[in-house]
Amino acid sequence: MVKAVPDGYHTLTPYLTVPDGEAMLHFLQSVFGAKLMERLNDSSGTLKHAELLLGDSKIMVGQASEQYKPRPQTLYVYLPDVDATYKRAMSAGATSLQEVTDQFYGDRTGGFEDTAGNWWYIATHTEDITMEEMQRRLNAQNIQP
Repeated sequence: MVKAVPDGYHTLTPYLTVPDGEAMLHFLQSVFGAKLMERLNDSSGTLKHAELLLGDSKIMVGQASEQYKPRPQTLYVYLPDVDATYKRAMSAGATSLQEVTDQFYGDRTGGFEDTAGNWWYIATHTEDITMEEMQRRLNAQNIQP
C-alpha cells in the first residue's frame, strides 16, 4: 500500500517559487548547508523543480514561469547556531530584518530577506518556558502579539 506521506517527508513541505531557481539553490546550500536531493530541468537545462534537505525537513524550489509567478514566503527555521547562520546569510547577500536577539518566548532569533523576497526567521531554542511565563513576559514587555 502506498503511504499518503512518502518516506522522508513531513505533513507540511514548504515550496518556494522564485525568479532565479539556481540562485535560491546556492543560497540554501551556502547559508543553511542544505543538501540537494532531487533536481528536474526542462529540455533547455533550466531548473524547473528541486528538493533539498534542510536539517530534517525537505524544502522544494521551483523556477517561476509565466504560469507560476514568484510567491515570496515567510519561513521559521530552527537551527543549532542561529548566530552563525545569520552571519552566513548576510555574507550571501540577504538583507537584515532583525538582528539576532533573545526573545521572551525562549528562542534566540534573527531574520533576513533573501534576494527573491522570502523572509527567513531563524532560531535556536534556548529555554523551555510555560505558556503562563511566556504570557507574563509578553505583558511585561508590552508587546502586541
